[in-house]
Amino acid sequence: MPEQRLVFGEDPELYDKARAGYPSDLVSAVTAYGGLSRNDQAVEVGAGTGKATLAFARAGLRITAIEPSAEMAAVASRNTAGFPAVSVVISSFEEWDGAQDTYDLVFAAQSWHWIDPTVGYSKAAALLRDGGTLALMWHRTDWSGEPLRDELDSLYREVDPDLRSFNPGFPGLDPPDDDAAFLEQVASAGPFTDVAEQRFPRKDTFSAESFVELLGTQSHHRLLPEERREKLLRGVTQLIERHGGTVEVPHSIWLVMARRRPR
Repeated sequence: MPEQRLVFGEDPELYDKARAGYPSDLVSAVTAYGGLSRNDQAVEVGAGTGKATLAFARAGLRITAIEPSAEMAAVASRNTAGFPAVSVVISSFEEWDGAQDTYDLVFAAQSWHWIDPTVGYSKAAALLRDGGTLALMWHRTDWSGEPLRDELDSLYREVDPDLRSFNPGFPGLDPPDDDAAFLEQVASAGPFTDVAEQRFPRKDTFSAESFVELLGTQSHHRLLPEERREKLLRGVTQLIERHGGTVEVPHSIWLVMARRRPR
């Protein structure tokens, strides 16, 4: 299992505090696309601390939430304790063998990129009933028009050019250039059809503290040598404070959906 995939468990409380949740209109889009009803069964891939789990549980779905980090799973179990139809299982999706039913929905929030594509699509297809929905979602930043972006760019290039060239999902200084390729991957990955995408725009205002906390939940930031990571986060804090102490980050949630073809 990749080192980055389990590093989130080092501080699950910070992850739970800093990471954004998922809005009801996104859940409504998934349920409408899939024709889903209350008590339909879902499998979540990489539940983390239950950010998306909660959103879909509120729609009345019965959810088996798969999470490889025991520390993250413990927080997810606590957060979903009020939803008895949610079951949190400690396992990677690839290794999970507890499925006893066919499911109406397989969904993944900020996690599908960790899944081996040679396993993930075929396993999702095997779990889904005919016509069942695969729903994959990510938070995406959009820095157009935000003056702090260029200064952050310079700071990252100075402190850690390798991290900057990787362009981690947050701060996401460059827009991803592989969305079309990913849609093609979904369309060509086994028995899926009717690939659709939607974007849900948001604007969040961060203080220096909350911005740095969110950076602290990013795997490639956490894996930096401590001295370099502290230098980078200190520089980010100083930048935001020089800009008045807050920064508004426009972003969106990118949702990709597909249907399981009839067997």
